[in-house]
Amino acid sequence: MNFGILLSGSGVYDGAEIQEAVLSMLAVSESGDTYTCIGVDADQFHVINHLTGEPMNESRNMLIEAARIARGNIVPIQDIQPADIDGLIIPGGFGNAKNFTNWAFEGPDGTILPEVKLLLVNLVNIGKPIAALCVSPVVLAKALEGSDIHPSLTLGTTTESSPYDIEAFSQGLVKTGATTTYKTVKEIQVDQANKIVSAPCYMMDATISDIWKNIQQAVSELKKMATV
Repeated sequence: MNFGILLSGSGVYDGAEIQEAVLSMLAVSESGDTYTCIGVDADQFHVINHLTGEPMNESRNMLIEAARIARGNIVPIQDIQPADIDGLIIPGGFGNAKNFTNWAFEGPDGTILPEVKLLLVNLVNIGKPIAALCVSPVVLAKALEGSDIHPSLTLGTTTESSPYDIEAFSQGLVKTGATTTYKTVKEIQVDQANKIVSAPCYMMDATISDIWKNIQQAVSELKKMATV
């Protein structure tokens, strides 16, 4: 099988979370399958200096930045059809909330890029599974907002340490029409009806080993869904 990996740039604060992206590739490869990296040919919202956390006075393209992670082997989103992949993985990173959507600024009342929404809706409509890692459930929630599909998603739990306001994020998902549940970094949420799996990953305070195991869980479930 071949799984798409949708990248919102390169770097946790302004694009795709690199460790989650690479570990997703590794998990797919370890399962004996292949992957296709997918990017969006548009400017990211802004550029963050990952050493200082401060914005930089420059502009970068999501597709070009994501190509760094993909070692240049990446396909523009408009060139991907649902039939080309058996399922999709969306790594985390603030690019999901700044580039694919503007959730970081407008919350659940914000918008989503039409080309991202189109791919996700088309995949769900034909029963292709999606794994949403870390904060990327906000992208899926915005894509399905207003439809008859109400995904069951997780962004983490309020009972363990997190650098983010899990409760506020979860309430935002509910506002879009999704349902939410609380999961630790050792768990995943499986929405069997809609063929959606979500995993907290770096939404929680975690080690890279924790993230690897969480992504392995998600990819294993994604593969099971893809074979049904």
